[in-house]
Amino acid sequence: MSQHIIVIGAGPAGLAFARAYQCGAGRGGAGRNAARITIVERQSRDAIAAPAPDGREIALTGQSVRMLGDLGVWPMILAEEAWPLQGARVLDGGSSFVMAIDAHRGRAADGGTLGMMVSNHIIRRALHDALGLENGQDKGIDLVCDATVTGIERNDSGVTVRLDGGETLSGDMVIAADSRFSTARAMLGIGVDMLPTGKSMLLARVEHEADHGGLASEWFDYGQTIAMLPLAPKMSSFVLTVPHAAAQHIASLGSEALGAIITERTHGRWGQCQARTPAHVYPLTMTYSHHFSGQRAALIGDAAVGMHPVTAHGFNFGLMGAVRLARAMQRSGDVARGAMLRSWAIRHRAATLPLYIATRSLVGLYTDEHVAARLTRRAVLRLGGTAPVRGALSRLLSANAG
Repeated sequence: MSQHIIVIGAGPAGLAFARAYQCGAGRGGAGRNAARITIVERQSRDAIAAPAPDGREIALTGQSVRMLGDLGVWPMILAEEAWPLQGARVLDGGSSFVMAIDAHRGRAADGGTLGMMVSNHIIRRALHDALGLENGQDKGIDLVCDATVTGIERNDSGVTVRLDGGETLSGDMVIAADSRFSTARAMLGIGVDMLPTGKSMLLARVEHEADHGGLASEWFDYGQTIAMLPLAPKMSSFVLTVPHAAAQHIASLGSEALGAIITERTHGRWGQCQARTPAHVYPLTMTYSHHFSGQRAALIGDAAVGMHPVTAHGFNFGLMGAVRLARAMQRSGDVARGAMLRSWAIRHRAATLPLYIATRSLVGLYTDEHVAARLTRRAVLRLGGTAPVRGALSRLLSANAG
């Protein structure tokens, strides 16, 4: 008898899970028990089919690029929509010392790079297109848009999901893939460790005079953190982390004033900067769910792990967890089998928790403005400049995450 999976959230993790399951079913991976999938999303269908730019640029690891290739998603991303990440440079305050992380020092991603830079909305569009939901054919996936989940009930025989319009969906399994502030997670009774940083991240594309050479820069300056992520030649994504009020004020400026602020805050390291997109602001909160699975339920994407962007693994963890869950379900044949869900959850926790803890410590150290902390972080940066540590960091940033 056919099974039914209800996915809450049509973001990258929810769409990736559906595509991974669809691909496995197409190869006979789920046999006669291939499940039907219903994705419930608050946004409109048009917003899912053609996502608007949101300012976020994703650093895909080599593993993620290969996964997207296996899912038939990577070929839908145009060559001019992806840029190679050749390495990274880490700076601290006003120090002249720079820690270099290059692809050739560790196990690099495909093509001898640390990874690929692709806009978040481009990946979402490609995931949607790969699902093939627009040609009127039955692909085993239903997309229910403009709908909000108001309740979830579970028992030994199945799940019931209630929508704001009064409709109910009955299924065998529910997957929360909505956000790091997941309402579905709360409805499932799963707790979460939440770490508000008190800061916001401001994002804007900038054109600059200096050549970035395909290198990302992470600058832990005093009172601010700046990242410059390489895109097209002499074009980068500017990422500024400052207190909420400061981020909102800067975002309210016109493009000319924004470019001047970026030039000033980067101390001219990249020459004159000109803003080429409006600024987007996102409050920074790290989250880690107490459980990734439960009775007929699982959490994927940011609903499971909401990473700080400093290590650039949030999207990569979400993709990995979604694909592995889909494959585990197909191997099991029973999409809600408890032992299968627990095994998947243990594996995903082992892959994500060490880096989550390390990222929390890193963010804490490099945002502490006390004199002792400044001395410590400078010493840590120089330790990271040694060959063994630098190689380990390169492998961490570019290799298979768990």
